Amino acid sequence: MHVQEWLETVPAVAVYALVGLVIGLESLGIPLPGEIILVSSALLASQHGEIDPVVLGASATAGAIIGDSIGYAIGRKGGRPLLAWLGDKFPKHFSEGHIATAERSFEKWGMWAVFFGRFVALLRIFAGPLAGVLRMPYWKFAIANVFGGILWAGGTTAVIYYVGIVAESWLKRFSWLGLVAAVLVGLTSMLVLKRKAKKAQPVAAAE
Repeated sequence: MHVQEWLETVPAVAVYALVGLVIGLESLGIPLPGEIILVSSALLASQHGEIDPVVLGASATAGAIIGDSIGYAIGRKGGRPLLAWLGDKFPKHFSEGHIATAERSFEKWGMWAVFFGRFVALLRIFAGPLAGVLRMPYWKFAIANVFGGILWAGGTTAVIYYVGIVAESWLKRFSWLGLVAAVLVGLTSMLVLKRKAKKAQPVAAAE
């Protein structure tokens, strides 16, 4: 089932808790679709008055900040062996290549890697634990973590919420135009694909 369709069946309080929990676990270092959950929830809030976008943004921000802080503490205590263990458990996300890329980002940008890492899927998972492993001073990490969490979680919620409201209003007024545009795009795509297929047939035959 689509994420948004599933969220429509969940009470508002459960949506806030789910968003905070998933984003918190992702920030802690567990590869989960935090961004997908946040975007779907914000879009749902724009269509249903039961979900308060301010509370949703606050839940997402709290999950991001707390999760990253726990990840930092775990990384500082676990050190390099923790990264090796994560590589065994999640080889797709914590491979040596990904870890090396994240380390280079931290060496080059320092606390900015934590801040901007919020907006990059790979660094969003790595930021907390890796900052702890690399012994980044906690005050630097905390500043970048708080401001990055507020800007990413709160900003994403606000943007998607208002985009959803504008899109819904626009579609209600001009739904028939959207239908015509969709049909035209579909027909054009079909004609282009047919033309390319015809051109490709002689080449394939020659080969």
